[in-house]
Amino acid sequence: MSELSLHDYLQELGGQFTEVNGMEAVESFGDVLAEYAALRNSAGVLDLSFRGRLSLGGADRNRFLHGQVTNSVTDLKPGEGCYAALTSAKAKMQSDLNVYCLLDELLLDFEPGLSAAVTDRLERYVISEDVTVIDVAPHYGLLTVQGPQAGNVIASAGLELELPAERLKFTTSNSPALGELYCMNQPRGDSMGFDLFVPASHLRVAAEKLLAAAKSAAGRPCGWQALETVRIEAGIPRFGADMDETNLPPETGIESRAISYSKGCYIGQEVIARIRTYGQPAKTLRSLCLAGDLQELPKKGDKLFYGAKEAGYITSAVTSPKFRSHIALGYVRREFNNSGTELTLHSTAGESPAVIA
Repeated sequence: MSELSLHDYLQELGGQFTEVNGMEAVESFGDVLAEYAALRNSAGVLDLSFRGRLSLGGADRNRFLHGQVTNSVTDLKPGEGCYAALTSAKAKMQSDLNVYCLLDELLLDFEPGLSAAVTDRLERYVISEDVTVIDVAPHYGLLTVQGPQAGNVIASAGLELELPAERLKFTTSNSPALGELYCMNQPRGDSMGFDLFVPASHLRVAAEKLLAAAKSAAGRPCGWQALETVRIEAGIPRFGADMDETNLPPETGIESRAISYSKGCYIGQEVIARIRTYGQPAKTLRSLCLAGDLQELPKKGDKLFYGAKEAGYITSAVTSPKFRSHIALGYVRREFNNSGTELTLHSTAGESPAVIA
C-alpha cells in the first residue's frame, strides 16, 4: 500500500487508515458522525493525495486528448476544466477524469491506483503527436475542502487564492510560502467544495492553515467514510465502485456531465452514438432506498429482483443520516428502473424491499 506523504501528521490528528485500490487513505479521525456533520453543515478538510494525477504536455496535448475522451477538450481555455470518461474501442470505461486546462499543460485528476493504466492507455495512442505524459502525484498533493462553509474556509486560510465561481473552473496563486497553488471548484457531494493542488513540499503547511480555518468555522478534518456517505447520498457514481471496465458511460448516470455529442471522433464514439440513436442502454445506475430494519448493509454484487426476474445488482451502500435510512446505488434493467418501483434485495441478511428513489 502506497503511504500518504502526510501519514505521520494525519496520525497525530487521530487519523485511522484504510486502503483504496492499493493507496492509503484516512478512513476517519475517530468520529464518523461528527465528520459527516461537518461535511453537511460547515466544512470538512480531507487529504485526497492518494488520487491519481497526470500532466499532459506538448504542443498537441489538447487535440490528442480530445480524441481520447468523451467530452470536449479543444474548447477549454486556461482556468477551465471538464469531466470526461476514457473508454476503449468498444466504449467500455477505463477511467473517469477531471481535466483541467493549465497554461502549458493539461492536468488529469482521477481515482486512486490507476496512474499506470491510464498512462499506458494514453501512450498507446501517441504516434507522431507532440505529447508527453508525466505522473505529477509525487510533486503535488491534493487537499479538498467540502461543505457549505468551504469557500469561507479557503478565503480565511491565508492562501491568497481567489475562489472560482463555476464548477470545474479554477484559479491559481504563487507565493514564496506555499509555491504555486491551484484551486478547483469541485463539489464531491451535493454541497459546495474545492480541491487544492499543493506542492508536496508545502502540503503540511497548507493543511495546517486549512484545518485552523475550518475549526474556526465549526469544521474539522474528515475521512473517506464520511465523504463516501455524502457521495452516495448525492447519487454520484465512483469509478471502481459504481462503474468499471464492464460499463458503458451512458449506463452510469454521468452522460449529461461527461459526454459531448457534438464533438469530433474519439475512441469508443461509435458505440456511444449508437446507444443514443437506438434508445436507452440495457441497464442504468439508480439510487435505492433500502429497508430500515436491515441487520447489515448489502455488499457489492448482491442481486435485485422484480418478482422472480433478476433485475439488477448493488454497487455501493451506506446508512444515511440525511435520509434516516439505508440507501444504495445499483444497476437496474431498463424494464424495471422507473422511480418508485419496488424490487427485492437478496443478500446474506435475507430478502428485503429496495425502492428506486
